[in-house]
Amino acid sequence: MPRFSVIVPAYKVQAYLHECLESVLGQSFLDLELIAVDDCSPDACGAIIDEFAARDPRVLAVHLPENVGLGLARNAALERATGDYLVFLDSDDTLTPGALRAVADRIEETGDPDVLVYDYARTYWSGEVARNQVSAQLTEEGPAPFRLEERPGLLRLLMVVWNKAYRREFVERTGLRFPPGYYEDTPWTYPALMSAGTIATLDRVCVHYRQRRHGSILGTSSRKHFDVFEQYDRVFAHVAAHPELDRWRPALFLRMVDHFATVFVKRGRLPRSARAEFLRKARAYHRRYRVPGASAAPRSRLRHVLVGLGAHRSYRLLSFLSRIRRRAVRLAAGLRRAVRGAALQLHYRVQLRLPLRADHAVFSSHRGRGHGCNPGALESAFRSFAPHIRTSWIAHPEHHHTVPDRTRPLSPGTAGYWTALARSKYLVNNVDFDRRLIKRPGQIMIQTQHGTPLKRMGLDLQDRPAAARGTDFAELLRGADTWDYCLSGNRHSTLVWERVFPSSYTTLEYGLPRNDVFQHATPADVDRLRASLGIPAGTVAVLYAPTFRDYRHARPAALDLERVLRRLGPRFVVLARAHPADGAPLAGTADGRVIDVSGHPSVESLCLASDALVTDYSSLMFDYAVLDRPIVVLVDDWEAYEAARGTYFDPRAFPPGAVARGEDELIDVFATGLWRDASAARLRAAFRERFCPYDDGRAAERVVRHVVLGESAGLPPFVPFAERRPVPSAEAALARVPGSERPLGSVPAPGTAVPLSETR
Repeated sequence: MPRFSVIVPAYKVQAYLHECLESVLGQSFLDLELIAVDDCSPDACGAIIDEFAARDPRVLAVHLPENVGLGLARNAALERATGDYLVFLDSDDTLTPGALRAVADRIEETGDPDVLVYDYARTYWSGEVARNQVSAQLTEEGPAPFRLEERPGLLRLLMVVWNKAYRREFVERTGLRFPPGYYEDTPWTYPALMSAGTIATLDRVCVHYRQRRHGSILGTSSRKHFDVFEQYDRVFAHVAAHPELDRWRPALFLRMVDHFATVFVKRGRLPRSARAEFLRKARAYHRRYRVPGASAAPRSRLRHVLVGLGAHRSYRLLSFLSRIRRRAVRLAAGLRRAVRGAALQLHYRVQLRLPLRADHAVFSSHRGRGHGCNPGALESAFRSFAPHIRTSWIAHPEHHHTVPDRTRPLSPGTAGYWTALARSKYLVNNVDFDRRLIKRPGQIMIQTQHGTPLKRMGLDLQDRPAAARGTDFAELLRGADTWDYCLSGNRHSTLVWERVFPSSYTTLEYGLPRNDVFQHATPADVDRLRASLGIPAGTVAVLYAPTFRDYRHARPAALDLERVLRRLGPRFVVLARAHPADGAPLAGTADGRVIDVSGHPSVESLCLASDALVTDYSSLMFDYAVLDRPIVVLVDDWEAYEAARGTYFDPRAFPPGAVARGEDELIDVFATGLWRDASAARLRAAFRERFCPYDDGRAAERVVRHVVLGESAGLPPFVPFAERRPVPSAEAALARVPGSERPLGSVPAPGTAVPLSETR
């Protein structure tokens, strides 16, 4: 008896079926059966299913003699299912990597509930990914399992079958089956949630819900949309047959009316000739199932009233008036923005005519994100070494909490923001300021950059259309012309910046201020950071931080982190940090061994908390080398990345440590100890010598003394490598404790790390 029976009905989806079935069979959780139903599809779906069944014994191919529709095709699979839990997946959708492992862990954690509800994200043909907008209903906080009465907000979720796992014994006891026709999920999902004795949630995206360019079958114009009425008859018949569920009638009535209104207003669903008839029938159902006292939410009240009236012309008129009102509101809002923008620009022009404030400095990082990176380190140094300078920090309101108490937070686009840009003597950023900024005589602009360049930058992108998409090179050069100083961490960076941002600024090759903390932090700081991130004591924490891909609209295929950790054993955890350009975070796991740190405000803190770094082409490798901790470079798509973006040197030829060319090699690097052996240490030493010559903990001090205090001579000397003492990792500190030493490269729990030959 497998743990899961995954049911996939297929009809006219030959272009998507391979990816769907692969997403199931490629799961790190292997205890499953896949029941793929060919609903007499006229295309190649049946042959594709047979191919999968021939190569994997977990696949059961079911061929129906005639087309019966989605619901009845699922029923055919239900008759053959033997798993503890039923998981449904539409044949053009996919399971996310590690989804079934996360579902299995949550089921076990919550005591085998009747129903487990998990999350999904819509994936568009353009590459955009958007998570379910009401995912807050899936919070795992509070007691679990529970009954629907304790979390009635679950009824606000999309009422589909494929965002839940169902205990098969519960389904058989309840007698749940799918009806024919459109909207077949409705008479299944409502009874399942209402009847479940125990429900649990999993706050994780487990399904990618494909949004096709030409829509789904529900988007086609047809009288079959009238099936929605019969489906609600079935829902209310189930309630009538189970009097204990009668308390759910008000909620079901409101959801039913919302559903009718949605079908009616969705453009193209109903033939024009059938719209008035549909609304009349909706009015009849409104009267049939209406529950006195059931009140719709304010924003839905008008739709409910119109469905209750059933007046087609009134509905069209009010819908037209509503659209006019929305357009008027948008126009008014646009006019207000235009007037406010003009007033702010007038304010800015006035401020430009007032004297500069020689004791003011304004800072920003990554276009309004929180206090951090090189500007953050410099702002702290301003307060330490030039306390007469008053500092301000530009950040969006949600990041104001990161700004130190002695620093004034400024929101972009406000009067205070424009005043600071107009009258502060020092302007510090790691990207360019607002393009409307007019640099005044006497103002000093410090461009800190945000790392050492491995990937091509600036003018070197002119022949890289994928990477340069949307770049205004003339504007880029105008920005560089405003710089007085450009910071550099090494000779390599200096040569690149002066070539790709050609202008008359002065390069300060002093090291990167954001790396100063690596020399000043203490083991107590490391322990505190690890505790705040939830890293279990005694574990090896690996920071996984890939960069974005210019040649893909969507995030690159991530590692199957759960598979990696399963192979390496319980002493390893992963801190997973998605690049900000990739949007959605990397998924975590129920047992906490993959910790999503994508939203953490300080990458420097993550470096301090970790014991090793796994990255690809990210500049983070140069910063991490300052810590003298193990680095593994994953180059599984080197050819594609080099062709699209290009790099200044081949990290495979001059790496900061071990190199892995794929997931299996990465597992092998850690399982065999190559990640921290003597060879990796030698590579890291050479890398540090070339790229970290000035990162000795005093870079920010040198910049402030030179730029603000005018101390061009007598700056703090650079500390030789042999005298630097970066804070050790928790794992390295443990190895130094008498009696706790482990052989270099060993894996703590014997038998938990599996060699490469056993990973498939």
